[in-house]
Amino acid sequence: MSAPSRESRPRVLVLKLGALGNIILARDAFATIRAHHADAEITLLTMPAFAGWLGHAPWFDRILIDPRAPWWRLGAQARLIRTLRAAGFARVYDLQTSGRSGRYRLFFTGRQPEWSGIAPGASHPDRDPARNLLHDMDRLEGQLRQAGLAPVAGDFDWCRAATGRFGLPARYALLVPGASAHRPEKRWPVAHFRALATALLAEGIAPVMIGTAVEAEATRAIAANMQGAFDLAGRTSLDELASLGRAAALAIGNDTGPMHLLAAVGCPALTLFSAASDPALCAPRGARVAVRRAPALADLPAGAVIEAARDLARGSASG
Repeated sequence: MSAPSRESRPRVLVLKLGALGNIILARDAFATIRAHHADAEITLLTMPAFAGWLGHAPWFDRILIDPRAPWWRLGAQARLIRTLRAAGFARVYDLQTSGRSGRYRLFFTGRQPEWSGIAPGASHPDRDPARNLLHDMDRLEGQLRQAGLAPVAGDFDWCRAATGRFGLPARYALLVPGASAHRPEKRWPVAHFRALATALLAEGIAPVMIGTAVEAEATRAIAANMQGAFDLAGRTSLDELASLGRAAALAIGNDTGPMHLLAAVGCPALTLFSAASDPALCAPRGARVAVRRAPALADLPAGAVIEAARDLARGSASG
């Protein structure tokens, strides 16, 4: 029997616009929607930064981009509005559940698609009064359960790339000293990362700095004049980062997107939190994860993180 044509398949829209960490924490939700709508054409509406990468994921058939134009610039929204109206979506899963994503309901005229989320008038609302007190992954699971979907685990097995070009030794640890540019309070001091890198080298583990090109100043400062350290800032794709994580002894970094991906692919991951974010709501999840937290990260001593990294490497992860 031939596969149903695109025209005859039901169409489902998934809204997820968030930062990289939010995208990673939605992996189970993406897999759950795919499993529940196995015969549907599933479209993801997301940010430009993730469109190409998520286009290779097994969860979606099409990717649409939200241009993120201000709402008052109606001309910039017109093309997206026309696309959404013409698509004939039977159901929308708003996994962003923000004011912006809720307003997408206004784009649809005539027969409204079924809607899972918190927008007024949603056909499948998330009514959990404690939803904002739940970890991202638990909140999304609860939302989808209320829409009749049984949870399915998602993974990043599809996210792989060769990493031989970096010339790394067999034993290495990934250090992630960056974070959102406008959130300096989420960054452990560079001097502490340098002390950590020195301790790793003393134990025969090469420290490998990763991050965006914008974070290269910090990674250079950590690796400066340190024989055996590697600075890969601005040089890794997300596929390469996932593959580096699978082979790493461990990863230590701030509360930032790459730590979520590394944890998700099974890398032992130690994430450092300040009072700026709550690990109970947004910590990375994976096979072996640990968290260290201080109200101000400058007050989290390098020695405590070094010892926590040793514990994680030995397999005794703790919160």
